[in-house]
Amino acid sequence: MREFAADPPVEERVGDALRSAGGTVAVAESCTGGLVGSLLTDVPGSSDYFDRSVVTYSYDAKLTELAVPRETLDTAGAVSEPVARAMASGVRDTAGTTWGVATTGVAGPDGGSDEKPVGTVYVGVAYRGEWGSGESRTDVSRYEFDGSRVEIKERIARRALSDLREAVASRTDRG
Repeated sequence: MREFAADPPVEERVGDALRSAGGTVAVAESCTGGLVGSLLTDVPGSSDYFDRSVVTYSYDAKLTELAVPRETLDTAGAVSEPVARAMASGVRDTAGTTWGVATTGVAGPDGGSDEKPVGTVYVGVAYRGEWGSGESRTDVSRYEFDGSRVEIKERIARRALSDLREAVASRTDRG
């Protein structure tokens, strides 16, 4: 199943974009359980740009590994825009990479609600600008995917890589 089928696949295109831009990436994963990092490392030479993937499945892991504020977890819940934002910027900053990517969502088959049904995910992409430039930023997008747990996880992982590729390309186009 290649939701974002292309030739070459998105993980190769991400690698090419990061390599061309001289960028590096670290990933904070919750619902994808390491799949984003696995896809990135499927590409030969990924050590040129890939630093780490941290699987922070629990609230405690998000708090201790990424410094996601307890108040944010308490008020918004793990599957939320503010948590995805904190995860993406947290992994970027703790790893010292140019880019941080985060996934947090409900892969199912249980755990959904009316507000956040199964298949809901937040993907965060954080960029590190130079000190004093005001260019550091983190963008978060919400998506909903259908399918089995495994299909949803793959769709989320590929969407996260696609969002990263688009962000790197956009940043590169700006000069």
